Amino acid sequence: MFLVQRLTHHSLGIALAAATALLAQPAQAQNYPVTPTQRDTANQVAQRGVALAELAQNAPDSYTVKSGDTLWGISGLFLARPWRWPELWGMNLQDIRNPHLIFPGQQLFLHKDGGRATLSARSPVGADGLATVRVSPRVRASSLAESALPTLQPSAIEPFLTEALVVEENTLQNAPRIVATREQRVMLAKGDRAYARGSAEYPLAPVQGAQPPGYRVVRNAVALKDPISGEVLGYEAYYLGKAVLLQGEGTREISDKDGKTTVEVVPASMNVVAAKEEIRVGDRLLPEPPPELASYVPHAPARAIDGRVVSIYGSGITNTNAAQSQVVAINKGTRDGLERGHVLTVLSDGGQLVDSTDPGKAMMKLPDENNGTLMVFRTFERVSYGLILDIQSGVKVGDRLVTPR
Repeated sequence: MFLVQRLTHHSLGIALAAATALLAQPAQAQNYPVTPTQRDTANQVAQRGVALAELAQNAPDSYTVKSGDTLWGISGLFLARPWRWPELWGMNLQDIRNPHLIFPGQQLFLHKDGGRATLSARSPVGADGLATVRVSPRVRASSLAESALPTLQPSAIEPFLTEALVVEENTLQNAPRIVATREQRVMLAKGDRAYARGSAEYPLAPVQGAQPPGYRVVRNAVALKDPISGEVLGYEAYYLGKAVLLQGEGTREISDKDGKTTVEVVPASMNVVAAKEEIRVGDRLLPEPPPELASYVPHAPARAIDGRVVSIYGSGITNTNAAQSQVVAINKGTRDGLERGHVLTVLSDGGQLVDSTDPGKAMMKLPDENNGTLMVFRTFERVSYGLILDIQSGVKVGDRLVTPR
């Protein structure tokens, strides 16, 4: 969809109205939802702004949105708590009708008055009460349907949407398995041929239609245990790559010289189309789920959450510390009310120590300290995966995660 806008020496009101219309157009193309709660909060904030204490310490007076920016990053420029998405949108309510639709080139201005702050796309007024705008007659044509800023850089999450997978205990045991390779190769890589056998639950049936079915290649379902209760919350299947089914498995009858008939198994033919690591005989196959087209709107959970970090994704080592932009599994899921986009505060354990100033040498438990922020991006019933957005020191298994204050 191409939008054409012509700017001349008209009044500021006409220019702003045109800008508002320009921003509103791609909403249907993006189709990102705005919840009633977000809209209500935005309306309230638009009336009164936010307290100056809610601003980031070095919030700029103005900012021009650039290509490569994210909504989370812009929120962090102006707000001390970037997940308070409706507040940022509310401060722009007159100029930005949808919080997901902010575009490169747009300029944002911070206004402070009476202990409150507002943010808008309107420039500060001059001494005569009118904003100074310099424009020249020109025609612009651009496609905006795909140019709205993402919440986060897609590269930070997209790989984990296809990799992170929590299954039940027996799922991998009953899943199809790779049984042989061409020319008896030990390892398989992208482009190699593999042969596989299915099971009663997951048969590798003959291919129907023009599009061959896809499978994830996985190995070693590792138990995810609650660090407090020891309960097994699920099994994390280690992702290796992807394969497509070229020909389903079957059988054939052969006869020996005495006329005795024997039935032989003919395994299914698979083509490896992606490989994160080498694939080998014995690795398992799970049906590829449909792609997720998700938007992430950071927001705090409505209820109190008190969770723990279960594992650092992909590390395989329990004492590894996770850094910014790494993914961790946590012991809360959909049954606990967690949903995609929920933001949690990461707390570091204050630890225990002896009071050396006390003659009785009393034991003390230091307070847990705010260590950073995590956003949930994928949920299962009892486990969720979160991306570490910012952190002061490394996150380790057992660290607490709570609803932001």
